[in-house]
Amino acid sequence: FKNIIFIFDPTIDQQVAVEHAKSLARENIAHITIFSVVKAIPDNKDLISTVISPEELLSLAINAHQEKLDELVTEMKQLGINATAKIMTGTPFIEIIRQVLREKHDLVIITAEGKSGLKERLFGSTSMHLMRKCPCPVWVVKQAENTKYGRILAAVDVSVEAPDTKQELLNPLILQLASSMALRENSEFHIVQVWSLFGEVYMEVRGALSEKAIQNAGKELLHQYASKLKKLIASVGLNNIDVRKHLVKRDDTADAIIELVNNTHIELLVMGTVCRTGIPGFFIGNTAEKVLNEVTCSVLTVKPHDFVTPITLIEN
Repeated sequence: FKNIIFIFDPTIDQQVAVEHAKSLARENIAHITIFSVVKAIPDNKDLISTVISPEELLSLAINAHQEKLDELVTEMKQLGINATAKIMTGTPFIEIIRQVLREKHDLVIITAEGKSGLKERLFGSTSMHLMRKCPCPVWVVKQAENTKYGRILAAVDVSVEAPDTKQELLNPLILQLASSMALRENSEFHIVQVWSLFGEVYMEVRGALSEKAIQNAGKELLHQYASKLKKLIASVGLNNIDVRKHLVKRDDTADAIIELVNNTHIELLVMGTVCRTGIPGFFIGNTAEKVLNEVTCSVLTVKPHDFVTPITLIEN
């Protein structure tokens, strides 16, 4: 990553995300744009216009943001990081994606809006919109976590039954990003591949095949997945890192990933958000949507190179 955009939000604790951004920018000798979006002030008749107008209130908000941005830019420059600041007004996710399109940023770093209590989702509206619609990788950092990741999980899909071209192109990118992060952070590196034997339940219920035949079919399919995963790992050249592989037999891929994240205490999940349906308006697959709604760790999401965002530089 050489052209990073860091999303600044003074209303939440961003210290962990700031440290990750500094570390990555220094290591990659990257330019980093500290970007903040001030929401437009609505023409609300309930505002006491005799005290302050919407324009004056917006100006105060922009000035307050600018002061904090300037402090962070100065802090980064003192570390030798090439940093600049920019403020826009509007809807946060739209202005962020437009900035990505304008300046061709290759990574968005944003702090998760939620704190992930038992009944609170970790990712808020802006994060979810970005993970659905932003064309470049999006790294959503959990608040108040360690500045180093102890365990990183890469979720891949080397489907042997109906290979998905977009996902197969994403797999190497997912492994490259996750492994480079694991090396940089000195983390445990895990890879998960979820698989299932299609129609197994019906075969058992209907007695179409003997139990032994079903077991043999499962073993053969597992062998094929293991072989493809081994080839994928070799193609990326993961020679200098210890890889912990998880081949999980489960019908629901999302449930398997969520369970593995929780049981192995994963701190960063790297995954693709490719949508297979091809239906206009669906920018993220069902599996990714479910995982992102339930995991409680930081997430780095990637999309295919040919992904086209619905956000345009000019308002429709």
